[in-house]
Amino acid sequence: MVPPLVLDPQPERASWICVPSPGSKTTQISQMMENQGLVIANEPSLARVAPLRSNCERLGVLNVAVTRYDGRIFPRGPFDRVLVDAPCSSEGRERRGPGVLSRCGYNRSLDLQVLQIGLLKNALRLTKPGGVVVYSTCTYAPEENENVVQAALGEAEEFRLEKVSIPGLQECPGITQWNGKRLNDELQCTARYYPHINDTGGFYVAKIIKN
Repeated sequence: MVPPLVLDPQPERASWICVPSPGSKTTQISQMMENQGLVIANEPSLARVAPLRSNCERLGVLNVAVTRYDGRIFPRGPFDRVLVDAPCSSEGRERRGPGVLSRCGYNRSLDLQVLQIGLLKNALRLTKPGGVVVYSTCTYAPEENENVVQAALGEAEEFRLEKVSIPGLQECPGITQWNGKRLNDELQCTARYYPHINDTGGFYVAKIIKN
């Protein structure tokens, strides 16, 4: 529930959610927008579209349109708010059982990184000046978090990272050094949430402002 709070969608505006199924964040954003404006929920997997639509209908959501595009080439926009709830290795869900971590690893993170960078780059392109992009994962791997944000932003001067903080939760700053490499100091504005600190799942959130 944290990424929509960081996104702070507004009524009568346009929001795009990338990879939204089964729809908890989608319906939360719709509620925060008071069922006004437009929310485009893009889910590329046909099998996952059904639960997304079912949850929207069950909860009386009226302002959501469901699409099926590869998020890296989504053609529409621009948007006031964009949430990239990226596919990830899901290390932060280890409380669900030991099988979660057995599917994680460095090579898997690198494979996912290519997709994640593509999704975030397109999200940045589709955002209006003054708009907000939130990038989130439920993993700890820097290859899928800080490295993705740094690669997507590149040297572009029209974007800046804003400090992420949610009342009631204790965040840890994003890392600025990993695997012997120095990362952008601005990544400290991003947030890592750990289960042993908040009694939650583990996840990562970055908030990007387009100037």
